[in-house]
Amino acid sequence: MLWFNLMSINWHKFGLNPKRNPKLVWGSSLGIGGLLYLKIWIPVTGIEIPCVFHELTGFYCPGCGMTRAVLSLLKLDFYQAFRYNPLLFLILPMYITYTIANKKQMPRISNVIMSVMLIVTLASGLLRNIPAFVWLAPTAIR
Repeated sequence: MLWFNLMSINWHKFGLNPKRNPKLVWGSSLGIGGLLYLKIWIPVTGIEIPCVFHELTGFYCPGCGMTRAVLSLLKLDFYQAFRYNPLLFLILPMYITYTIANKKQMPRISNVIMSVMLIVTLASGLLRNIPAFVWLAPTAIR
């Protein structure tokens, strides 16, 4: 695992200084690790991280289908990604707006957005387990 050691990477080649931008370096490393997990580990081994909540209760949590949705997005299959987990398409724009509001030091707006994200996430987790809203449950269309 020496090749994956962050200290062995010459970050200066990429214009990154780990001491000046540690969040960017760690975020990039986590992003690359996640991409490797999604594009290499899962297809080669077929081993995915199961949803513990679904395994224990039989109900869908708000995150059920998220990995499959991201895999579909990497294939640019937006409809299938939406069918796996529509919450991703609701939360992502709100999170981007929340981040911008935080950066511009607008605490009232960022608090409202965070509250809305929490309510939407909880509502999604509840509604996808009610028979009338079965279309919110993770579904493979192909």
